[in-house]
Amino acid sequence: MTTHQFSEIQNNTQIVKAKDLYIELPSQPVKYYRHGWQSWSLAAWTDLSPLPVQKPAIFHPLQVDAEHVLDPKPNGSWLGAVELADGSVLLLGALGVDSHVSLKGNQLSGRCDAEAVEWFIAHGQEQVIFREYVRELGVRFGQIQKGVAPRVWCSWYSFYTMIDEAVLHKTFEALGDLPFDVLQVDDGWQMDIGDWEANAKFPSGMKSLADRIKSTGRRAGLWLAPLIATKSSKLFHEHPDWFLRDDTGKFVSAGFNWGQPLVALDTTHPDATRWLVALMEQVRAWGFDYLKLDFLYGGALKGRRFKDMPREAAYRECLRTLREAMGADAFFLTCGTPILPALGLCDAMRVGPDVADEWDNYRNAELFYNPSIPGTKNAIRTTLHRLWLKPLLHVDPDVAYFESAHNSLTKEQKRLLQDLAQICEFKATSDLPQWMTKNETDELRAFLTSAPKAEQTGRYTFRLDDREVDFTPAMSLPKQKTGTFALLAGFLSWIGDRHLVLRINKMLDDGKFRKRREGL
Repeated sequence: MTTHQFSEIQNNTQIVKAKDLYIELPSQPVKYYRHGWQSWSLAAWTDLSPLPVQKPAIFHPLQVDAEHVLDPKPNGSWLGAVELADGSVLLLGALGVDSHVSLKGNQLSGRCDAEAVEWFIAHGQEQVIFREYVRELGVRFGQIQKGVAPRVWCSWYSFYTMIDEAVLHKTFEALGDLPFDVLQVDDGWQMDIGDWEANAKFPSGMKSLADRIKSTGRRAGLWLAPLIATKSSKLFHEHPDWFLRDDTGKFVSAGFNWGQPLVALDTTHPDATRWLVALMEQVRAWGFDYLKLDFLYGGALKGRRFKDMPREAAYRECLRTLREAMGADAFFLTCGTPILPALGLCDAMRVGPDVADEWDNYRNAELFYNPSIPGTKNAIRTTLHRLWLKPLLHVDPDVAYFESAHNSLTKEQKRLLQDLAQICEFKATSDLPQWMTKNETDELRAFLTSAPKAEQTGRYTFRLDDREVDFTPAMSLPKQKTGTFALLAGFLSWIGDRHLVLRINKMLDDGKFRKRREGL
């Protein structure tokens, strides 16, 4: 155990190797920087009061670090920071994986679940010390040689899983000469989650689809979630020994989605590793060289592994295998990924929750207190608090919206999302030209071709060329509910944990998305 007094590090930077480390602060901080575990987990400056446990609990494995979700102390994965009364910031950040930071009273502590790691400790101006931390992370984890990020059209937010060969062909044609570099096919092409072969909606196969994309002069992109599976999948039925189990022998829950419970691949199992390598090679052989691998947290969940090693170290080893199998010329985007273990191994990283065609949702935000669920406010909040990662890789803020036909965002809200994409220098949309007015199409074209100079002027303020942008409207978190509202939240959360209710919700959503396609 290593203990440091604040006076030892005031206006200074240190790197200390320790398994457990404690920093005694001069007084109680004003704010705490909470850094969530994976892409969708909350990252934000908050006050010191305990945050309500987000609901429904069935989603914990796929939204937060389930190992720490019940901890009432301000805490987060790998790093934490405190803002002191004078406005200065003290940052404690691990320079290795399987590490956690928390605050108790006037004591900031770091703990590693494996061997001792190096810890970065710095006090000073917020942007300066985060830049220094990033530099040290780059030395240890590596960083990509960044060029210009490709401009992406993806199928998800227009069609969700309701894609097929005909509708995608029609869309590729409708996109015309809009300056996209990548056309990315998202969820809905596969037989099942775990069975990565073309389903009946794609009779010509995936190679034909990639060829069709490349005939437009763009790169072919594909979405997969290779580290999880549904219990209905052929992969799970044929190879149950490839999946994580807990100490009682039960399969580790990877959450619930697609109307089913999810299980997590044991990426250290040699047969599972060979299967992952073959899958990446197959996708490349089809002709896809922009790969969005999603729900990657499954590779880092706690469980008994074939190879006895820390969970995040096992995940990083898996990512290295995937990166090598797909080839250095592929563009690798990670999503739903634990953050630090992926550094140096991917070209781009989603750094916030999914956006949505609504700003906020009362049930999810106010009653379930869920900042990890899809929503544009949630996406902007967490993405902005992870912009410090930008020197290491391309940070993906998710898509920007322009069309209004199927969107409830105000013009100002859509503009904030567009401005964030400009600051991240990662531009994508799912909007369909068939749904857009001429003005909206012109705005999209201007967005894709512009490159404004971005300068951060405050924690939440920026200057884009000569225009001021303030993201403060997206930063607030709901107040904790009490009394009748708390009882209502508890009841709705209990309902929300029922598989039947979730399946009914999926059926209703699927019906809505099918209706969207009418007239295309």
